Amino acid sequence: MARPASLIAPNHAASHPLTDDPRYTAAEIPPNVLVHLTELAASRGIACDDWFAGLGLDRRQLSDPTLRISYRQASMVVRRALQAIGEPDLGLSVGRGETLGSFGLLGLAMMTARTFGEAMGVGIENHKVSGSLLDVTFEEVNERQVALVAWPRFSDAALLPFLCEELFASSLAIARQLLGASFNPARLELSYPQPAHRQAYADLFKCEVQFGMPLNRVLVDVQWLGQELPGHNPLTARQALALCTQQRPSGGSVHQEIVAAVERLLRGQLRQPPKLHDVARTLNLSERSLRRKLAESGRIFREIHDRVRAERALQLLQGGNLSVAEIGGEVGFSDPREFRRAFKRWTGMAPQEARRAAT
Repeated sequence: MARPASLIAPNHAASHPLTDDPRYTAAEIPPNVLVHLTELAASRGIACDDWFAGLGLDRRQLSDPTLRISYRQASMVVRRALQAIGEPDLGLSVGRGETLGSFGLLGLAMMTARTFGEAMGVGIENHKVSGSLLDVTFEEVNERQVALVAWPRFSDAALLPFLCEELFASSLAIARQLLGASFNPARLELSYPQPAHRQAYADLFKCEVQFGMPLNRVLVDVQWLGQELPGHNPLTARQALALCTQQRPSGGSVHQEIVAAVERLLRGQLRQPPKLHDVARTLNLSERSLRRKLAESGRIFREIHDRVRAERALQLLQGGNLSVAEIGGEVGFSDPREFRRAFKRWTGMAPQEARRAAT
């Protein structure tokens, strides 16, 4: 079996003039699209473990609700999926199978909105929570129509058809779930050339479809915006929207994928924490390369390790079921006194103080 590529080294198939952009490797995207792709592959009997080779990920991690991936990682998996599955309308197949439940808290916030227009606004404002690989905006086209407009984050012509198909097909599936099967958009406009499977678009969207247009957008008649939704619940809507807001990328310091990969490894081995060289070997990097990549992200290994241990220790202290000594053991300390000293260095308080503060 071929040795996986380096975790961060660019693959020639994914080379890109904007790969120096920190957004390209920022680990802030929920892996929803990859979840749907792997589920579809499983239904086709297609193995997909190799899709994650060299990316610091594996398929099993997709079930972790806290997992966040970078555009680089997501786009590489999508490329490999397109090649492995070989279906030209793969994006349509993935998108039309999605439901409000696929979008978690965002789906709940949309379902409990007062009107379809409010649900549409919630979805657009929080589209990054759904794991979208395109940026989405809203525009008023004229007095009779509004549009959901999709913008690529990076100029990636090979992936744009899949990304647009998945986004607009899933948006259509959600709209029909909210409004009923009678909903159809007014028109779908796409910037890429007409594909061989154009008829699949017409069959699904049941509206005029135009290719080679200036924008990627779906137009909707304004009459739909005011339609009240049967699932409206003001309290649930506010609660779900508040949780969505908390999950949105903060816009602060970029959380690079190399940092996220190190954190995942450390979280999985807190009782017997690996050394820097162990982590580097697992990520198919030299120790020197790992140090350099962390430094480029403004981080050092010890600081990441301490923060991961501190977060887990605080969770266990707040749970209240384990003694301080047992919690120390859970995060890699055989000596309770060493754990107490370390915890105070991390948080500025003793473990018992943190436990009392949580009650």
